[in-house]
Amino acid sequence: MTMSQMKTIELEEGWSFMQSGIRKLIRILEGEPEPQFSSDDYIMLYTTIYNMCTQKPPHDYSQQLYDKYKEAFEEYISSTVLPSLRDKHDEFMLTELVKRWLNHKIMVRWLSRFFHYLDRYFISRRSLPGLNEVGLTCFRDMIYQEVKHKARDAVIALIDREREGEQINRALLKNILDIFVEIGMGQMDYYENDFEDNMLKDSAAYYSRKALNWIVEDSCPDYMLKASLFYLYYAEECLRKEKDRVAHYLHSSSEPKLLENVQTQLLVIHSSQLLEKEHSGCRALLRDDKVEDLSRMYRLFFKIPKGLDPVANIFKQHVTAEGIALVQQAEDAASNRADKEGGPQEQAFVRKVIELHDKYMVYVSDCFSNHSLFHKAMKEAFEVFCNKVVAGCSSAELLASFCDNILKKGGSEKLSDEAIEETLDKVVKLLAYISDKDLFAEFYRKKLSRRLLFDKSANDDHERLILTKLKQQCGAQFTSKMEGMVTDLTLAKENQTNFQEYLSGNPNISPGIELTVTVLTTGYWPSYKSSELSLPIEMEKCVEIFKCFYQTKTKHRKLTWIYSLGTCNMIAKFDSKPIELIVGTYQAAALLLFNTSNKLSYSEIKTQLNLADDDLVRLLHSLSCAKYKILIKEPNSRTVSTTDSFEFNSKFTDRMRRIRIPLPPVDERKKVVEDVDKDRRYAIDASIVRIMKSRKVLGHQQLVMECVEQLSRMFKPDFKAIKKRIEDLITRDYLERDKENPNLFKYLA
Repeated sequence: MTMSQMKTIELEEGWSFMQSGIRKLIRILEGEPEPQFSSDDYIMLYTTIYNMCTQKPPHDYSQQLYDKYKEAFEEYISSTVLPSLRDKHDEFMLTELVKRWLNHKIMVRWLSRFFHYLDRYFISRRSLPGLNEVGLTCFRDMIYQEVKHKARDAVIALIDREREGEQINRALLKNILDIFVEIGMGQMDYYENDFEDNMLKDSAAYYSRKALNWIVEDSCPDYMLKASLFYLYYAEECLRKEKDRVAHYLHSSSEPKLLENVQTQLLVIHSSQLLEKEHSGCRALLRDDKVEDLSRMYRLFFKIPKGLDPVANIFKQHVTAEGIALVQQAEDAASNRADKEGGPQEQAFVRKVIELHDKYMVYVSDCFSNHSLFHKAMKEAFEVFCNKVVAGCSSAELLASFCDNILKKGGSEKLSDEAIEETLDKVVKLLAYISDKDLFAEFYRKKLSRRLLFDKSANDDHERLILTKLKQQCGAQFTSKMEGMVTDLTLAKENQTNFQEYLSGNPNISPGIELTVTVLTTGYWPSYKSSELSLPIEMEKCVEIFKCFYQTKTKHRKLTWIYSLGTCNMIAKFDSKPIELIVGTYQAAALLLFNTSNKLSYSEIKTQLNLADDDLVRLLHSLSCAKYKILIKEPNSRTVSTTDSFEFNSKFTDRMRRIRIPLPPVDERKKVVEDVDKDRRYAIDASIVRIMKSRKVLGHQQLVMECVEQLSRMFKPDFKAIKKRIEDLITRDYLERDKENPNLFKYLA
């Protein structure tokens, strides 16, 4: 191949020389015996094109060579490539197509080198498609367009065969799909339109058939196990395998579309059937504690947009139903026991609610990966039944009683320190579901006061621990009074020590009896009924001595004596033996009257003690009609009337040397509720004034909603109550109605 570079090269002559080089390249590609191109061969072919393009017109054959470059591909494709592809089918056709595509790219690469001068100058100046693009376009227009449907169908058939468990040539599929991608020359249109759309439709049809077969034949867990072979073929089989397909031969852009496609067919379309199936749906899994299947259900539905919503809703309904069943059990137990004391049953109810909460919190964390939807479902479910009245008691009262039973000495709950701490933590978590937190606080404060004042608290550390937990849960204001009560007791002990030192330093001052006084701060403690009890001379002397002592400490505080909370230890000398009686201050005052009188009438006792009838009847009943009959009542009946008379029962005896005589219990529930209602009125007033002070002018509806939002952390205010408080504030000149719009309020500074 030698040509003179000095003479002008005509088109026919030059192209004839180039054709000899092209034929040599084709023979190499077709596997015929042909030596490879040497450096000299390449230089001569390149130089020929160079010379033919740089000759002066009319011998500049750049345009003609550009056209013949394309014709060379078209002739090769028509004469050799297309006949070889038309003879073959299915996998054999795919193999031939890959071979022809690889050969074509080699041919493009070599011819582009030979014709490189065209690319450098002629093509760039004329803004024509480059040589590489022209070569690939020839393949696309002549080969790809003819075989794309056959190739696509063959590829999809192989994918379906692989889904059925057959081994296929993945490398072949990868090479074929690379053609769909590369033929777009940077664009994905050909891959998406000519292959991906049909592949996704076929996948949808395939999984739709499978799902229909399984959902008819199998129960839900079995179906999900199989679905996991085709969704968790992506995450346990299907997920993994479909993702594996993307990694091995599908383009990465197909991954989200394929996943969504499979999810839709296996789960979205059949979600209601899967979740609602009678013996194997979500309710059945919850009922039968199928933890592993619930975890699988969560994994399957997690990837679907809003797929977890129905699962969380069923979970909420199930937990609510379980809670309502516990309430009903407690109601039935209360009605069966009639008038018997109901403590243990209510304690058992709270314990069961705690166990229910523990159980389903494990489900939320382990099965549902602490997803916020399931936390919300738990909260809403527990709020339903935790705010129901159980056997006449509100849940707030039951929770306070449960805490009292754990924290007091002699409670029925015998737990280790660690178990107590754990239980208290769970109780505080339950409190989050109670809407009337202020009612719980008042009941708890009432019971805390009895534990502290009567030395019933089993462990001071536990008392402080629950206050810390309540403070974290509900805020510092919630526990401020309770913390003040605990502090008061510590100060009261110091005060008592100082009193003893005062008595020791003044030997001429002697109360005659051992006296312990607990000084409390009025604002911290529940309100107690105070009475003007006329104390016997022995007690009166003690009170006066303490008053003198207290005035040495402060002159700015007034002492109000709450005798109803006092306790007295006194020796009663009976004929058989002396017995120590542990009684209340009221009872002690009444018994001391019999030191000077053998027999007293009801009216005489009332006059001397200056007590109200309610209190007097209670204390006389405890001494004459209860278990220990210290007084003999005439007539001998089970009730105390104003015409009765009483005398000391010197014949009384008991095997114990010390006995406690309690007063009949008073139902404090009504008073607690009344106190809470009063506090709520103040809270609503304060909230309305705060809102109006900042807003100045506000509509009725917005004022009510903002008030509810502010107060909902402590209790759920009634709309009627808010309206009533607004009217009250208007009469007290805090607010006024707009003269033109009665639903608009103005703040009066």
